[in-house]
Amino acid sequence: MDTELRRTLDAIGPRLRALRRHRGLTLQALAAATGLSVSTLSRLESGGRRPTLDLLIPLARAHRVALDQLVDPPATGDPRVHLTPLRRGQGSVLVPLTRYPGRVQVFKHVLAPREPRLVSHEGYEWLYVLAGELRLVLGDRACTLRPGEVAEFDTREPHWFGPADAHPVEILHLYGPRGDQAVVRTRSSAVGHEGTDGTDGTDGRSATGS
Repeated sequence: MDTELRRTLDAIGPRLRALRRHRGLTLQALAAATGLSVSTLSRLESGGRRPTLDLLIPLARAHRVALDQLVDPPATGDPRVHLTPLRRGQGSVLVPLTRYPGRVQVFKHVLAPREPRLVSHEGYEWLYVLAGELRLVLGDRACTLRPGEVAEFDTREPHWFGPADAHPVEILHLYGPRGDQAVVRTRSSAVGHEGTDGTDGTDGRSATGS
């Protein structure tokens, strides 16, 4: 095994441990979520067992991260970031901008018109409108955000977002665990009856698994 490959494999265990601890999970809880034994998880984190796809795939699924976020590829010397757009249903496009397991994740979204469907889940989100108009529903409230306006909210409350009209809307979308709340200050006009500073809103969470 060459030195670069060994270094890549050796880094997976500490990364798995840091991700689990950041999410506040015990080995027992992660074992229940993945179907892997506590001893297997412990040996993976300590480097006593070599990580394989059949072990990493359920871990990536349980942590809601992409597989390549668990296996950091060797550096190529190319400083450019090669973004891979993901096409969603009904013409929407998602571009992941960051790859930080267990931390705040940033996406660029182009959302096509779609039917509202409220969802709820653990986490906290922020939305920044780049172009178009965004319709947000949070519980029994609704508002429209325009370019330069921001929304943030606890995702445990039922929520949805999408274009406010028949045209696509382009946004920056940040998602993180509860408690990783960003402080966003922006000058904006009133955006509906529930907030005049652009800090209330919603989202569709299709980007991160909801």
